[in-house]
Amino acid sequence: MIHAADIREWRERDVVDPESHKIGVLEAVYVDTATDEPAMATVRVGLPTRHRLIFVPLDDAIVGPDYVKVGYAKALVKQAPSIGTDDILPAEQEEPIFKHYGLPYRPGVNGERQLARR
Repeated sequence: MIHAADIREWRERDVVDPESHKIGVLEAVYVDTATDEPAMATVRVGLPTRHRLIFVPLDDAIVGPDYVKVGYAKALVKQAPSIGTDDILPAEQEEPIFKHYGLPYRPGVNGERQLARR
């Protein structure tokens, strides 16, 4: 199990798919507001002058010495909803991320956001 206390150590690690193909570099981790457990990560992809952040679930992630291996293929992750490197995730854009990966979406406690950046 991945623990929220380890999140700070993950930044700048390579993010790879199940076949160890590099997707990008881990930028930030979002936790589920109901459990405070890591749920999604943003991965920095693109050219140095044209980066964007794409979202990938951490449900089957494995943390190695210099990588985070996610349970989704590189091609699927690269097509996921994204934000600019200086942008924030609007609450209304959370659900499309979950749908992209075929995951159920449920708003957080009292209808609040499900994801919070840590």
